[in-house]
Amino acid sequence: MALGDIIRQYDIKFKKSLGQNLLLDDNINRIMTDAAALSEEDDVVEVGAGLGALTSRLCLQAGRVLSVEIDRSFMPCLEEQFDSTSNVVLFRGDVLNHSVEKLVEEHLPNPRSMKMVSNLPYYITTPILFHFWESSMFFERMVVMVQEEVGLRMVSKVGAPDYGKLALACRYHAEVDIVHKVPASCFRPKPKVNSCIVRLRNRKEPLFPGVDGDFLMDIIGTAFSQRRKTLRNSLSKAGRLDFTTEKVLDAMATAEVDPSRRPQTLELEEFANIAKALKSS
Repeated sequence: MALGDIIRQYDIKFKKSLGQNLLLDDNINRIMTDAAALSEEDDVVEVGAGLGALTSRLCLQAGRVLSVEIDRSFMPCLEEQFDSTSNVVLFRGDVLNHSVEKLVEEHLPNPRSMKMVSNLPYYITTPILFHFWESSMFFERMVVMVQEEVGLRMVSKVGAPDYGKLALACRYHAEVDIVHKVPASCFRPKPKVNSCIVRLRNRKEPLFPGVDGDFLMDIIGTAFSQRRKTLRNSLSKAGRLDFTTEKVLDAMATAEVDPSRRPQTLELEEFANIAKALKSS
């Protein structure tokens, strides 16, 4: 059935507040599933099932699929398609209001290899990524469709105007690359921006053994919240960190980082060295 027919049959009303844009080109769904390198050993979480186009491809290649959809009006269409599909579980709710571990434990018990493949609503891309990274459940690979601007921020290099916490978090947690660019014309309603598919091959082992990852992200977030300031000023008595200027200067000396530098000039390893020195001060 054509997308227009489905929309009319189920009286679908798109909600701008939920960032709803449905993909017209099923070839893009194929590219996403190919990038996820799925097998029967994989259990997949999909955030934002929409009307089930991506779900239909995921369930053919993965062992099991948990599709999460926040919009109640989409559920009749999803239920009609997948209620009799043995390896698909539908869950209506906001994934950010639920523990990833509990969702998986309840709906995909005894998981094997976990992956996340999602066409993410633009406005919650970053919170969703951190929600999965911060869970105790390891996702071997995450493939997400995001706004192109966000995708470019995710792969941004040191010194670039859009280099910041998101790029550093991506690099800390994963090997990340843009797989495919998707023009706005591929969606209905047509958004004002283009999209892209980003692949994150998550690291099973910490990139910097002995460095507290949460603390490192706090340091990076604090530094970039005042990106025009020098590190000496942005990290001294900042928010919950509350380090004295003396402690910041001592830590930066230990890390061999000039305190007059600004955050956008630092590589991830330099931030890790600063975090390690501050944590042990």
